[in-house]
Amino acid sequence: MDLGALGERIQAARGERGLTLQALAERSAVSVSMLSSVERGAKAPTVVVLDRIANGLGIPLAELLTQPERVVIRRAADQDTVREPGGWQRTILTPVVPGVNFEWIRSELPPHCEAGTYAPYAAGSHEFIAVHSGELTLTVDGETIVLGAGDSLYLAADVTLSYANRSGHPCTYYVAALIMRPRRPGLGVRAAE
Repeated sequence: MDLGALGERIQAARGERGLTLQALAERSAVSVSMLSSVERGAKAPTVVVLDRIANGLGIPLAELLTQPERVVIRRAADQDTVREPGGWQRTILTPVVPGVNFEWIRSELPPHCEAGTYAPYAAGSHEFIAVHSGELTLTVDGETIVLGAGDSLYLAADVTLSYANRSGHPCTYYVAALIMRPRRPGLGVRAAE
C-alpha cells in the first residue's frame, strides 16, 4: 500500500468536508497525532484505525483504500440534466472523481430567463464561463457583464453571481469550476450554473 497516496486521500476527504484534524479526531476516535502521521504517510494505520477514520469521514472503508481511476468515462446517456423552474436546464458533463473538485457544466437558458443568484464559493475557487450561443448577462458582486457567442470569462468564484438571458434568443454556455475548498458555511449552496 502506498502510504503517501493513502494519506493524500484521507487529507483530501477531510478537506472536502471542511474538517480540521481535531474535528476528525473527535468524529473518528483516532488521536490527532495519529491522524497527522497517517495523512503525512509517516505511519501505517491498522485496519481498525482506517475503519474509524472512514466512519469519521462518513465514507466506506473501500473508498479510502482504492486508488482513483486514471481514466473515467461519463457517457452522454449517463450525464445528469437538471431542469430548473423558468425553463432553463443544466447538464453536468464531468464524471465524479473522489478528491477532485472540478465541475464542467453546460447550461441552456431560454429567452428572457433569469437563472438566479448564487452564493460565493470559498476563497481560492475559480470559474471559467464560455458562451457557445446567444447572449449571457452576468452580475458579479453587483457589476453587470454581457457576454456574446464565443466570449469567455474567468473569475475568482468567491463572489455573488447571477445568470440571465435577457435577449429574445436561447443562450447556451459552459461553466468550468475548480472548487478549492468547501463552500462558505451559512451562505447557501450555489446550485451549479
